[in-house]
Amino acid sequence: MAQAYTPGLKVTARTTHRVRRVLPIAGEVLVKQGQKVSAKDIVAQTFMPGEITPVNLANILSLPPADVRECLLKKQGDRITIGEPLAHSKGIFGLFKNEYKSKHEGTIENISDVTGQMIIRGAPIPVQVLAYMAGTVVEIIPDEGCIVEAEVSFIQGIFGIGGETFGRIVMACKDHTQELHEDLIKDSMRGGVVIGGARVTAEAIEQAVKVGAAAIVSGGIDDHDLKEFLGYDLGVAITGSEQKGITIIVTEGFGEIAMAERTFRLLHSLEGSEASVNGATQIRAGVMRPEIIVPVQEDAAGLAEEKFDPGQLTIGRPVRIIRDPWFGLIGKVAGLPGQPAVLESGSKARVLEVRLDSGDSVVIPRANVELIEG
Repeated sequence: MAQAYTPGLKVTARTTHRVRRVLPIAGEVLVKQGQKVSAKDIVAQTFMPGEITPVNLANILSLPPADVRECLLKKQGDRITIGEPLAHSKGIFGLFKNEYKSKHEGTIENISDVTGQMIIRGAPIPVQVLAYMAGTVVEIIPDEGCIVEAEVSFIQGIFGIGGETFGRIVMACKDHTQELHEDLIKDSMRGGVVIGGARVTAEAIEQAVKVGAAAIVSGGIDDHDLKEFLGYDLGVAITGSEQKGITIIVTEGFGEIAMAERTFRLLHSLEGSEASVNGATQIRAGVMRPEIIVPVQEDAAGLAEEKFDPGQLTIGRPVRIIRDPWFGLIGKVAGLPGQPAVLESGSKARVLEVRLDSGDSVVIPRANVELIEG
């Protein structure tokens, strides 16, 4: 019999995970293969060229461009500081001299005899790459970075904002159906990854920023609340560069949606553990999902999980419905009819039967579900 496959999000108590940590340009790798690293260890570093600042000395000194060079007190390649004299004109009969003192710090990169401009290059900008995930360096990428591997609990979300951050997991909600309101955010959650249940409100997000929480993970968010928090409509295909003081991940989607009970139980079992969190999301080519990563202790038993082939639809497989009228509901595959069925619209499609967590069963097109990968 032919096998059926569909995309899915991964939620697992234990898996071997690798992260690729590389610099944007060539630099120095600071770790060795086989080395143990913590999440905040620097594994590679480099320096980006500083910003350039043009200074039109011909205009400032009221000179023809060709005469600027002979009035300079510094030469190309020299370091300069703010307030340091750079040039002065000879004046007329020793009078009416013009002097220019630098308003910038850096290195003189170029002096043009054609335009009379000096180009000042600012100090190099250091760029450091952290390991992000505690584990073992299994591969060195020369002049770029490394690959880190570890046994982890791994949870992907549907959508997120904000970049990489770290913190211990703290539970704010007692149940996966409980909404995350501002009164559940406590001062003790400073630096923590706050776990909600269902929808997180705009007020709760603001309170989490106020107390200094590192991240929020909850089931859903209202698009109006997200717009209110960001201050603009999020219309791009990739997130993660937002600078709002917190990373936010929703595991199920937009609206009044409860976190999947399985996801909530896993996060609850990890309470107090240090987590690495990244809200970066890309929804087009090269799909990237937000994630929560928690290194597994060697003696940790984890949650018992059924094992399935990646991407394969099969009986008993946990799925999430991603279309109305059952959007956001969780269940398990109960049947996979071999023949296409006629839908209410009159069209034909391959379908499957899903037994919902409530006990009800629904028959829907296979394209209307995504896997919850274990």
